[in-house]
Amino acid sequence: MIVTVLVGSASGLHARAAARVAAVAASCQSPVWVRRDDGKPVPADSVLSLLTLAAPYGTELVLESSSVVDLSLVAQAIAAHDGFVASDGLGGVDG
Repeated sequence: MIVTVLVGSASGLHARAAARVAAVAASCQSPVWVRRDDGKPVPADSVLSLLTLAAPYGTELVLESSSVVDLSLVAQAIAAHDGFVASDGLGGVDG
C-alpha cells in the first residue's frame, strides 16, 4: 500500500518532526518506508534516515508498507504535524 504526503512547512522535514514520525513508525508491527518521489526508500523508524531525505517545503514523500494499519498510523502521524498535509486531504491510504 502507498500514501503520498506533501511537506507543507516552510522549515521542511526537520529533526523534531522526524523524531515524532520515527517514534510512531518504531511502534508499528510492519516496516514502513519513506522516499522522495524519485528516490531510494528509507526506514520511517529512523530519524537520521528521514533527515537524509532533505525534504524542504512542497516535497512529495511516498510512504509504503505491507500493513495498511501501520501505513495509516505513520501517515496520520505525518499529517498531524504542523506543516504536513496528506495529498488526499484526509491522511488516508491511496488506492
